[in-house]
Amino acid sequence: MAETVTRVQTAFRFEPELLERMKRMAKKKKVSLNQLVEQTMDRETRLELPAFLEGDQISDEIKQLHCLNLTRPTEEEFAADPRLEYLWNKYVEY
Repeated sequence: MAETVTRVQTAFRFEPELLERMKRMAKKKKVSLNQLVEQTMDRETRLELPAFLEGDQISDEIKQLHCLNLTRPTEEEFAADPRLEYLWNKYVEY
């Protein structure tokens, strides 16, 4: 059985040219405009951290994440990925 994902209805205002470009891109990708907007927003806001094993060397790049003003992951995202919570607490919120 597929997991049900809750969606929140919202509205955005776009410049007409941007909206037309988005509609053309959605048609080209054979997805709905809503799917395109959701995929784009998800891709642009997803916190991508490299996989690591305990004891691995942490790069200077990761240590500088606190400078990026990243959006804090939800408690559910932390629960799903303990590595994310560890890196966030160690290098972003200190």
